[in-house]
Amino acid sequence: MSTPVDSTFRVEFVCTGNICRSPMAEVVFRRFAESVGLGDRVQSRSAGTGDWHVGERADPRTVAALERRGYDGSLHRARQFDPADFAVNDLIVALDSTHARVLRQLAPTEADAAKVHLLTAFDPEATGPDVSDPYYAGPEMFDDVLGMIERACRSLFRQLEPALRTTTRHASSPDADPIGDP
Repeated sequence: MSTPVDSTFRVEFVCTGNICRSPMAEVVFRRFAESVGLGDRVQSRSAGTGDWHVGERADPRTVAALERRGYDGSLHRARQFDPADFAVNDLIVALDSTHARVLRQLAPTEADAAKVHLLTAFDPEATGPDVSDPYYAGPEMFDDVLGMIERACRSLFRQLEPALRTTTRHASSPDADPIGDP
């Protein structure tokens, strides 16, 4: 994964309609970067494989689940993944196997297809390849899905963090773990 000339690492999270899972991942990953002073080095965004919800806010249950954990998802507006997104992102993270398959088919080159990874692949404790879709479930499922996303995003961020850091150390205590377990 190469970082663009401006040294901003760009990651895009993709689910079906961009109103449940991928907005959660976008917000969580951004928070992890900001919590260790690397918010200016990371751009986190999201999209859906379909166009059903383009322009809509995140599902109210998504926003509520995020709020219960201290995140703000209120500004999100759904968008559809565009193959041109490959050119501007270092990493494309699919929330389930179907999304990964669709994204790889959309990739203009093999190098672009290699940017596609499943979110759960970064979580050594994941019990399967997919982050469950909570759309047809109740609010408690949104909380469970957010927990899965937090664990996987935390692991992904920890893998990327050394490369994102500059020679200047962050001013926080080396013992502090701002992206520790919830």
